[in-house]
Amino acid sequence: MSRATLDHMRTLPRNDPRQYDDLAGEWWRPDGAFAMLHWLAQARARLIPPAPRPGAVLVDIGCGAGLLAPHVAGKGYRHVGVDVTRSALEQAATHGVTPVLADAAALPLMDGCADVVAAGEILEHVPDLPATVAEACRVLRPGGLLVLDTLNATPLSRLIAVTIAERLHGVPRGLHDPALFVDPRVLRAQCARHGVALRVRGVRPTVPAVAGWLAGTSNRRGRIVPTWSTAVLYQGRGVKEAAVLYPGRGVKQVAE
Repeated sequence: MSRATLDHMRTLPRNDPRQYDDLAGEWWRPDGAFAMLHWLAQARARLIPPAPRPGAVLVDIGCGAGLLAPHVAGKGYRHVGVDVTRSALEQAATHGVTPVLADAAALPLMDGCADVVAAGEILEHVPDLPATVAEACRVLRPGGLLVLDTLNATPLSRLIAVTIAERLHGVPRGLHDPALFVDPRVLRAQCARHGVALRVRGVRPTVPAVAGWLAGTSNRRGRIVPTWSTAVLYQGRGVKEAAVLYPGRGVKQVAE
């Protein structure tokens, strides 16, 4: 993270979305403060198959500045990005993302509009996990795919992602509130309530990638890889069953 960015950052509560306005210049620096988000976006995209039909829609919840876009651009989806940070959405739009300014727990999208819903590095930021999961599953069509990644609610995760990470040079302080980290058992149960059988697996950054980032050198080798443990960071993937209905919900169209 540049010295200019550090000098202009405000002191804000943990997990305050306004931090991303202060960090707006960091989004597209692949080896900057959000380097890990670039790596995770690439790994998340590997879980997303080519579009199953013409006009297929991918809803990207918590899209930020659209870091997923380059990795799914050739897969045939209309990429709709939802975020609460206007400055991030403005950048996402320049990368081919249709921007929607909205809360993850209240999506202004119609039921079953999405062939794929991606929720990358967002669930550990939302104050209402059940509502956010319900909305992600609501906008997913029957047979559609949910993909996600998030931080586990364990002492080890809090130690690595907050206590240690925030002491490293170039890592912004206060982006995470560890009280919001997500137990995969809770997440799987919430998804199951809405007809999505979520399977999870642990993932981690490679040692060369982390070492290169800390040294300030570019390193393009395998950045995020599967691991046996979900104790810190994990991915989820699940398909929505056909019988789930959401009666009484208003129908809202995807923004043009």
